[in-house]
Parts: sequence; C-alpha cells; structure tokens
Amino acid sequence: MASLAERKAYREKIMQALYETTEGNRLLGVTGKKLVHDLGILEEDLAAACTYLVGEDLITVDWATGNTPAMVSLTHQGIRRMEAEEEERG
Repeated sequence: MASLAERKAYREKIMQALYETTEGNRLLGVTGKKLVHDLGILEEDLAAACTYLVGEDLITVDWATGNTPAMVSLTHQGIRRMEAEEEERG
C-alpha cells in the first residue's frame, strides 16, 4: 500500500499529466493505460488516486471492468486549479 506522501504525489502527477496532455481542454482525456505507463504507477494506485480526485470534483473517470480507469478527464474545477498553479509558478 502506498504511503500518504506517495498517494499525494500520485494525485499531483495525474493532475499535471492530464493538464499537460489535454492542454486544459475538458473535452479531451487520457487513457488509464497511458497514465499507468507514463507515470510508472500501479493500476490500483491509479484507481485510488482517481477515486480521490473524482471526490474532489477535479476529474471525471470512465471506469472499465475491475475498477480500472479507462478514460480520465479534467473537470472545469480541475482546470481552474491547474491554471491557478501555473499562474503562481509564473
């Protein structure tokens, strides 16, 4: 099981990957397989992180069999959060 620090890091990595890949477009998404591959995290850790982020209304997920994220997209709130972070970084 992932530690609290790892779980938080996974959530941030997922948000960043979605924002960069979709260029902040709600109509686009990323497959769960691509996130697992690109981020190097286990499917169960991806599922847990996505469940958390859905609860925070930052992403939407189309779930496949076995509670695996098939397609993941940012919500309007998720885009706003990522844009605010980008503005803070300059």
